[in-house]
Amino acid sequence: MPPPSDIVKVAIEWPGANAQLMEIDQKKPLSSIIREVCDGWSLSGSEQFALRYADGPQLYITEQSRSEIKNGTILRLAISPARAARQLLDRIQSHGIDTRLEALKELAKLSADPTFATEFISMEGIGTLARLVESGTHFGEMLAFTLTAFLELMDHGIVSWDLISLSFIKQIAGYVNQPMVDVSILQRSLAILESMVLNSHSLYHRVAQEITVGQLIGHLQVSNQEIQTYAIALINALFLKAPEDRRQEMASTLAQKHLRSIILNHVIRGNRPIKAEMAHQLYVLQVLTFNLLEERMMTKMDPSDQAQRDIIFELRRIAFDGENDPSGTEKRKAMYTKDYKMLGFTNHVNPAMDFTQTPPGMLALDNMLYLAKLHQDTYIRIVLENSSREDKHECPFGRCAIELTRMLCEILQVGELPNEGCNDYHPMFFTHDRAWEEFFCVCIQLLNKTWKEMRATAEDFNKVMQVVREQITRTLAMKPSSLDQLKGKLRGLSYSEILRLRQSERMSQDDFQSPPIIELRERIQPEILELIKQQRLNRLCEGSCFRKLGNRRRQEKFWFCRLSLNHKVLHYGDLDESPQGEVPFELLTDKIPVSDIKSVVTGKDCPHMKEKSALKQNKEVLEQAFSILYDPDENLNFVAPNKYEYCIWTDGLCALLGREMGSDLTRSDLDTLISMEMKLRLLDLENITIPEAPPPVPKEPSTYNFTYNYG
Repeated sequence: MPPPSDIVKVAIEWPGANAQLMEIDQKKPLSSIIREVCDGWSLSGSEQFALRYADGPQLYITEQSRSEIKNGTILRLAISPARAARQLLDRIQSHGIDTRLEALKELAKLSADPTFATEFISMEGIGTLARLVESGTHFGEMLAFTLTAFLELMDHGIVSWDLISLSFIKQIAGYVNQPMVDVSILQRSLAILESMVLNSHSLYHRVAQEITVGQLIGHLQVSNQEIQTYAIALINALFLKAPEDRRQEMASTLAQKHLRSIILNHVIRGNRPIKAEMAHQLYVLQVLTFNLLEERMMTKMDPSDQAQRDIIFELRRIAFDGENDPSGTEKRKAMYTKDYKMLGFTNHVNPAMDFTQTPPGMLALDNMLYLAKLHQDTYIRIVLENSSREDKHECPFGRCAIELTRMLCEILQVGELPNEGCNDYHPMFFTHDRAWEEFFCVCIQLLNKTWKEMRATAEDFNKVMQVVREQITRTLAMKPSSLDQLKGKLRGLSYSEILRLRQSERMSQDDFQSPPIIELRERIQPEILELIKQQRLNRLCEGSCFRKLGNRRRQEKFWFCRLSLNHKVLHYGDLDESPQGEVPFELLTDKIPVSDIKSVVTGKDCPHMKEKSALKQNKEVLEQAFSILYDPDENLNFVAPNKYEYCIWTDGLCALLGREMGSDLTRSDLDTLISMEMKLRLLDLENITIPEAPPPVPKEPSTYNFTYNYG
């Protein structure tokens, strides 16, 4: 007879004694269980003790968290959080250096525990640590442990960052500004400053006074990628929280300090692979840089503003006059209408009206002027080439440039906040100081080329723009490393190639509507679904690494989950860092019997998402969240690292529970594999010759061993 669900079997350790094997009744108060444990070792004062996990983060067990104890867990009897906090607080203020160092080392480890942190903070522990830093008497390891403990304690959100003193900020900033400082101290100092900026508006101004972007750029030229990551993260935080009028000034400073070329040469083209957190910070910097275009994108042109109108006159002059002739400008205004028509503006009389819609607003005019001045030969060729075509086939440069600018803003999400968890940076945007404008110049030439290839007319304008969007998005997905590589890849994606790709994709998803084919499809579908099911379950057996949601990304925790080879148990456990391959079952200390799983929920129905806000930066987290609900009333919460892993795991869990797999990935795989199998079988039919002998034994149904390379 199985034990009651309220009973868990554990081992409990105590230094210098044999472990106790116990059955814990989860209905009993935790204090009663601790008393029983203390009695087993003849320890008095059970209220001075607590239980902690022996493995992993070794967190304290509370009434709220005790439900997470599983059969076979190894626990450890330890002094209570309050007692540990009091002892450590006394020891870190002792005169003995060795005693203080050991205490700070233990404190740095315990501070990640929310139960301990609450007790330590209630004893004014954060103030004590701040004073130790402000005194300037701690160095080396001692200072590193002090800063680690301080950061861990503050990350619990129990006290406000606004309470931090100016002298503490100056001391931390001093460590960042020092030319030679211990790596661990520098790393933690950068992280503390980043948290200050992100969590307090008033502290942003104080930090901005103590730290300049120029000082941070020096930390990007080191060989340690962790330091580089923290430095870019702080630059991003200062950028993100800066008032709008300060951001352009910061951007100018970054340009003067050659931030882009330093990142390109020391980070992107360095001799080390880019880690996930660095990729995220590069993506954030890319987004924040492009967001500087938002003001121009949302600024309408004022048709009565002569300075703005002069830009349009300059476009006309470069294309048609060859040299400036301001004295004749007024006399020739009547002739401008014809020129504006050849330039491709919608409003030939007053082209300023073409720039009154936002987006793209004045940003489109900025792009056109950049092309006309910096790539004058290209600009003149495009305009004159189209003005000499038959009317019905001319490509309207002005209209195309405006619509292309709008499209590029949508593709690169100009004006949107960075998404948490997104690593989608493009190396080529770090290869040029005017990357946005150069990107536009490449794309407007692509548009003109595609227009000619399609032999388009004015009525085909939207169709051309759709093809150009597809050419650009497909090429961006290839992550070209430079603008020259972008041009080469775009040349390979001609209109005919897009048609071929579309046809190929359409054929692979074609249902072939004739009755015999429909019947064949229905006969094939169950075996293909079973194949997909097995692939999903195999992936669950290999397992995946997941990131724990927390306040700080670079101090993030990881955990791993995988299905047992007999498909009966889910094993999981915490990891110190993201693994490079498969994690052995022995290292995964927790498990859930599949028979205990009641259901799988996703998105906003997940317990860990119900408290999450619907802010933009949480959107992707929400879309990739899922939870396993299991007996008695417990849950295991996941946030998949990407959409592919989300589909694999939710489909795999549904297959495990005998439910229908319904993700977009499964539908896509089903269509693709059925089409492949049908084509093979139809090909066999086409090659049949009528034999004189009895027909051969039919071939076994085709099977596929397929893997994915999901970007």
